[in-house]
Amino acid sequence: MLPLSSGLRTPLTRSIMSDHQDQQNQGLQAQREVQNPRAQEEEAAASFSAGIPGPLEEGAAAAGASPASGEGHQPDEGSSSQGAEGPAPPQELEDPEVLRDALEDKMSDLIHLMLLKYRIKEPITKEEMMSSVVQQYGDHFAEIFREATDCLELVFGIDVKEVDPPSNCYILVTSMGLSYHEELDDENCLPKVGLLIIILGFIFLEGNSAPEEVIWAALGMMGVHDGWEHFIYGEPRQLITHHWVQEGYLVYQQVPQSDPARYEFLWGPRAHAETTKMKVLEYVAKINKRDPRSFPYLYEEALRDEEEEE
Repeated sequence: MLPLSSGLRTPLTRSIMSDHQDQQNQGLQAQREVQNPRAQEEEAAASFSAGIPGPLEEGAAAAGASPASGEGHQPDEGSSSQGAEGPAPPQELEDPEVLRDALEDKMSDLIHLMLLKYRIKEPITKEEMMSSVVQQYGDHFAEIFREATDCLELVFGIDVKEVDPPSNCYILVTSMGLSYHEELDDENCLPKVGLLIIILGFIFLEGNSAPEEVIWAALGMMGVHDGWEHFIYGEPRQLITHHWVQEGYLVYQQVPQSDPARYEFLWGPRAHAETTKMKVLEYVAKINKRDPRSFPYLYEEALRDEEEEE
């Protein structure tokens, strides 16, 4: 059995669960009818900013815990034997609040295990998840798995993909088709690609170029501030304006004819080559709990880009 640390348990789990209702409210707010032809997209940017993952160490807003949809993402609840599920939970866990706390702990431990698997590039099976983490809470496996995988996607930019349905075997890969490789030698080093995906989303929502001040204001809502060391991202300016620029995912340039000089972000050539506006829009829609078609102008632009690539 792989060792499981409780280092992520309290801040990560509490932040995921406490943000669930907030994201539901933001999604409902973004659904109201508007007259301005681009007002839905502007509102999407606002609600995306409000709903993006927050500072995990403060438990402000880590990720939406909405049910995941999509093939290959939901494990077969009936594939494990009763013996693998272990003994029944203690009777006191019939109390809904006590049970909720216990499931949060299990979800946090599963996230930790999956991050370890991502770091060492190993697949994971339902059997291993059951024996190492879920144990006597097998009846709640689907819920624990769903919320853990949502967190991995929305906070860390990691997708959990089923590769062998009969054995319920999964691999963990970078979201949205990005090939970005991170050196995660230290177990305390967490994936940063989720922040890159969020920035790509903001650039698209801002009309394919985003003023630097807009990006920093939005990231500030996550607890990511220029010049402040972040416990996941380190010093964010170096990461955003240098590292990801050198990697080809972002362009950071002076706004033409700006005086005093102002700067903006655009997608870099590698972002254009590896992902699409449609994938980014689907990510934004998931944050807002909406269908991508409910953002008609963004959806039409994303469709045009896909047609041009064909």
